[in-house]
Amino acid sequence: MKIIVDAMGGDNAPMEIVKGAIQAVEELNTEVLLVGNTEAILRCVQELGHRNLPKGLEIANASDVVTMGDDPARAVRDKRDSSMAVMLYKLRDGEGDAAVSAGSTGALLSGATLVVKRVRGIRRAALAPILPSQGGGCVLIDCGANAECSSEYLQQFAYMGSVLARSYLGKEKPRVGLLNIGAEESKGTELQKETYALLMKDKEAGRLNFVGNVEARDVFSGACDVLVTDGFSGNVLLKGIEGTALYMSANLKQVFLKNGLSKLAALLVKGGLREFKKSMDYTEVGGTVFLGIQKPVVKAHGSCNAKAVCSAIRQAVKLAEADPSAQLSAMLEEAQGV
Repeated sequence: MKIIVDAMGGDNAPMEIVKGAIQAVEELNTEVLLVGNTEAILRCVQELGHRNLPKGLEIANASDVVTMGDDPARAVRDKRDSSMAVMLYKLRDGEGDAAVSAGSTGALLSGATLVVKRVRGIRRAALAPILPSQGGGCVLIDCGANAECSSEYLQQFAYMGSVLARSYLGKEKPRVGLLNIGAEESKGTELQKETYALLMKDKEAGRLNFVGNVEARDVFSGACDVLVTDGFSGNVLLKGIEGTALYMSANLKQVFLKNGLSKLAALLVKGGLREFKKSMDYTEVGGTVFLGIQKPVVKAHGSCNAKAVCSAIRQAVKLAEADPSAQLSAMLEEAQGV
């Protein structure tokens, strides 16, 4: 298994990317191809205490970089020798099994669509992070790639999310929910109502395990395994969850440090708190997968450290092994016209 990594993407590139890649080849028994400025990458390798490239690590030179100021729609096309573009072309040409980048989300999505191409029949690729939940994880799709959607897009998101939940999370019959402001069928805008009708037809035909509308407050309780929504609402939900997690973490720390008794209580629940924090930690999760692209592309957090990079590579390996794109193609053929 070989994962192609954009060594120059992200706030902490290339040092943290290189460090995470080295950690990955040492821990995951996988090969990593780092794409970027060769001299800069080798300098990082040496600063990390390695005289030579660690076994399993390779470098492919790229003279340019996609920046956050570049036009996302044109970045990969205009900068064909950027680390992101070279990474995507190598993935397309079969020089690796999956790709990871912490660079511009918009440029990566546009580039993946342009270079690697969408799965046949898929109208829009989507961002699909996995949220922690009582049911062992919930695929949120979309979380920002498509701010404006049609009911047909959301219907396809349901298929894409189901494939990921089955192949990546091990859900045999993933429960699909539609994000809405209430559980009743009549709730929501015309988009939600039209999507609800389409997903009900898929349920009746046995193609999807649709469980109806799901409110945001019920996501963590395990109400569904796949939460379908447009990119605007999904991004608002995701950012709200991130903000809440940061607020709780900061305030819990203050509560436990209040006095001697609370400090004693903190020692008693330290293990449980550590596990809870781990479930909400993006450095543990990895990144966000672009669903609907022919080969796995993972977007790592822009400010990722080495641990997060290694986690994103681990996620890419698992996605490549699961091959959700092939399963999605088969599912679309069976659905006939979806």
